[in-house]
Amino acid sequence: MKRWRFLTVAAVVGVAALAGPAIAVRADSGPDHTVESAPHRPVGIVLGARVQPSGPSPYLQARIDLGIELYRSGKVDRLIMSGDDSAEALHEPTTMKLYAIDRGVPAQDITVDPAGLDTYDTCVRARDEYGATAVTMITQSYHLPRAVATCRWVGLDVIGVGDESVRGPHPRSWWYGVARELLANWKMLIDVASGRPPAEG
Repeated sequence: MKRWRFLTVAAVVGVAALAGPAIAVRADSGPDHTVESAPHRPVGIVLGARVQPSGPSPYLQARIDLGIELYRSGKVDRLIMSGDDSAEALHEPTTMKLYAIDRGVPAQDITVDPAGLDTYDTCVRARDEYGATAVTMITQSYHLPRAVATCRWVGLDVIGVGDESVRGPHPRSWWYGVARELLANWKMLIDVASGRPPAEG
C-alpha cells in the first residue's frame, strides 16, 4: 500500500512539474491566429526545422509556405528565416530563403538569421540583431504557444500563426513534437529567467 501511495504521489508531482510550465506558457501566449485573422506586423519570423538533402522537410516547407502566404496577404512586410546555417544542418535558413525566393518573395524582403539555434535565440536575436519590435511567429501550432510566449517574455510585441497541415500526414512526428514541448517549456523558462546570451552568428 505504501509503495502504491508513493508511486501515486510521484506521478502527481511529475505531471504537475510538466504541466505547470505548459499552463503558464499557454496562458501568456494569447490567441492563435490564421492568415485571415492575423493583424499586420512588420516582421514575420519563420522558425527553422530539419532540412533534407532534397530540400526542406515537410514540417519546414509548411512553415515557409505559411510565411509566404502571410507576406503575399500583406500581413507581414518582410520575413526573417531563422535557424542553424551550419553545413551540418544543411544551411537551414539559407535553404528557407531560396525556397521563398523561388516562390516569388523578393530577396530584399528576406533576412537570414544564421544562429537561431533554438526559439529563445531566435527571439532575442530578432530583437537585438535585427531591430524587430513587433513580429508574427510562424511554426507548427503545437510549438506556437512556447514560441509566442518566449518572444513576449523577451520584450517583443508578438502574435502567432500556426500550421496544422502536417498533422494528418505525419501524426507520429506531430505527437512527438507535442510531447517534446513539455520539456522544452522548462528549458525556455530557465533561458528567459537567466537572460543567457543568445548564440552568435
